Amino acid sequence: MILLALPNKGRISEPVNKVLEKAGLKIMVQGRSLFAQTVDEEIKVMFARAKDIPEFVADGVADVGVTGYDLVLERGVEDKVEFLLDFNFGKARLVIAAPEDSNINSIDDLRNGMKIATEFPNLTRKYLKSRGLNLEIIELSGATEIAPFIGVADLISDLTSTGTTLRLNHLKIVDEIVSSTTRLIANKESLKDEKKRKKINQIVTGIKSVLYAETKRLIMMNAPKDRIEEIRKIIPGMSGPTISEVLSDKGMVAIHAVVDEKEVFPLVNKLEELGARDILVIPIERIL
Repeated sequence: MILLALPNKGRISEPVNKVLEKAGLKIMVQGRSLFAQTVDEEIKVMFARAKDIPEFVADGVADVGVTGYDLVLERGVEDKVEFLLDFNFGKARLVIAAPEDSNINSIDDLRNGMKIATEFPNLTRKYLKSRGLNLEIIELSGATEIAPFIGVADLISDLTSTGTTLRLNHLKIVDEIVSSTTRLIANKESLKDEKKRKKINQIVTGIKSVLYAETKRLIMMNAPKDRIEEIRKIIPGMSGPTISEVLSDKGMVAIHAVVDEKEVFPLVNKLEELGARDILVIPIERIL
């Protein structure tokens, strides 16, 4: 049995669940249960706070888990878990920020004895130490942005995706501590177990197939036989386009190819110029 720890809420919870469902690992959850079965009887899910998942995986409570890279570093277990893959979403940065009207504009303006409020005391402390700074760290569990304006701290260390919330709260970014994305991590001892490793590899393969497919599209069309070579040059596909006869029209062939999503817009125009018609662009669920 593999126990997979997933965030019970937060900004990465829904996207992760969608990826798993597309990968064929549908979660059968009832209500607000802490545990759930999946369509694979050998994989069970545990729902937990994203910040607790790194430690659960490191300690072997869960075999694998999904959480933020920043949370793994904050817990200090990056050497105790194996990073299996990067989902490349849930992107965020842990930054140091100060009030817009303060004299703190860069890391060089920080002085020993200043106070910094944060939900990430360990990462913040490690960063400050690397810069030879000794600030008083005020640990908060939320509403970090308000700390400088009520006299609690001179600046903050907080997570931001776009910087919009900081700007709305009249804060400016002074420096970046670390950038983060959503990761799949595994317990190192679980990977040593042959049966568990095989099942974990299946989870990794399933997720990778979905993430890879999200950047691809299947393009299908009918095209003149005498333009095949020209069309082949502009849509090589993953291993060349698939070409077959159109029985109702001897002068036409059907062409299928998988292309990068970013290439679709200019490609369709070029294909039309070469006489292609009935062009279909279709999303792909998985690519193995």
